[in-house]
Amino acid sequence: MPNIVVVGAQWGDEGKGKVVDFLARQANLVVRFQGGPNAGHTVCCSKGRFAFHQVPSGILNTRTTCIIGCGCVVDPYRLNEELTEVKKSGIKFLRRLFIDRRAHLILPYHRLLDNLQEEQLAQKKNRHNRTGNWTCLSG
Repeated sequence: MPNIVVVGAQWGDEGKGKVVDFLARQANLVVRFQGGPNAGHTVCCSKGRFAFHQVPSGILNTRTTCIIGCGCVVDPYRLNEELTEVKKSGIKFLRRLFIDRRAHLILPYHRLLDNLQEEQLAQKKNRHNRTGNWTCLSG
């Protein structure tokens, strides 16, 4: 299979997760190259309904290797929750899911700072989603 890139042209809800899940059936590698846990891809399959926020949706294909790339923002707590759901459905991801060591890491203080900034700018409706993404990327 040649290299194929799926990129959203809007603010989300375009069905990218479903497209990647479909294409992953023939892919050796699925890479999430940017983004954080503020958005998600919902994929329904025979193993259940999954809301992926950080894990590439190609993880549902057992022969596909998935990478969370250096342009991603990773919240280890939410990633653990997501992987727990994947594991409950019987999908094995050991040696199939890798995180680039250069990926940004959201720590608890990032969420705290997001919340404080949002309260401070409440009148301006800054609309941070309080996940820590903005603080992590800006600092």
